[in-house]
Amino acid sequence: MKNDVSIIVPVYNTEKYLSKCLDSIINQTLKSIEIIVVNDGSNDNSQQIIDEYCSKDERIKSIIKENGGLSDARNHGIDYVTGEYIAFIDSDDYIDLNMMEELYKKAVHHQAEIALCDLVKVDEQGNEFRDLPQSPQLGDKIVLENDFSLFGEMSCFACNKIFKKSLFKKHRFKKGIHFEDIELIPKLVLDSKIIAKINQPFYKYFERQDSITKTHTKKGLDMFLAIKEVTNYFLQSNYAENIEQLKRFQIIQGYYSYLAYVAYVKDKPLKKEMLLELKLFLNNNNITKKNIINYQRFGKNYLHSLTLKKRMFYTLANTNLNLLNKI
Repeated sequence: MKNDVSIIVPVYNTEKYLSKCLDSIINQTLKSIEIIVVNDGSNDNSQQIIDEYCSKDERIKSIIKENGGLSDARNHGIDYVTGEYIAFIDSDDYIDLNMMEELYKKAVHHQAEIALCDLVKVDEQGNEFRDLPQSPQLGDKIVLENDFSLFGEMSCFACNKIFKKSLFKKHRFKKGIHFEDIELIPKLVLDSKIIAKINQPFYKYFERQDSITKTHTKKGLDMFLAIKEVTNYFLQSNYAENIEQLKRFQIIQGYYSYLAYVAYVKDKPLKKEMLLELKLFLNNNNITKKNIINYQRFGKNYLHSLTLKKRMFYTLANTNLNLLNKI
């Protein structure tokens, strides 16, 4: 039996959340799926939970490997897929029961290499507290040679998309770096012709409060490595003439997303170092204060669309770009 979608679920010590995640997958309205659960060296009871689910659903494949990180676990799962499309679901998140069916139908209808949906952040109790829309101003079929604006404003999540399996013939997630999605997902877009889109928040992105304060380290500098990799690939792609969209991508990821990360870095000398790297990045890519202030996302001025607190944060950072070495 042909599987329409292969769903890869990397697992590392998520026993507290895993059942909710797997329940949302095995109960999908799209039945022609396979579920590849990759246990990346967990030392909690995650494997016991996986085994229980395997015993009641033959579509689940359980793979156990030594710990190698998120990218390594995803890559390991890719080697086992048989489906026409591939999806990646993080094991502490969950999805609406019709997500795979709706994305698959939309992808097939538009003959798209990638189909995506919106996300919404949820807390420990499952309360939704922040929508993450994906280019709502664009239609449900995006022919990239006609409109490439998606590239300059997209959120580079792997988890809210399904990808044609053929896109991974020459690509894998880069091991050992932070922001592995930002390093890879734009490359997959650059290898595509059509993107399908549904502006409904099918994906429930769980944000653990402890992870916000514990994981912001020097690894944040990997953002610039990711952007450099994408920039090099962009310049060799069929869309290289859309240079203004490359700059928009560099601004949203290298300035706005990067600063949002640095804001949670507590070590002051490290924060100074990371801000100096930002200054170097902006200079090397000829990104000016005016470019940053005038950046448009979803057809609107991005800075003006933010909350007052965030506007003040980014405006202050922009004002002090030439004084970063004094911070």
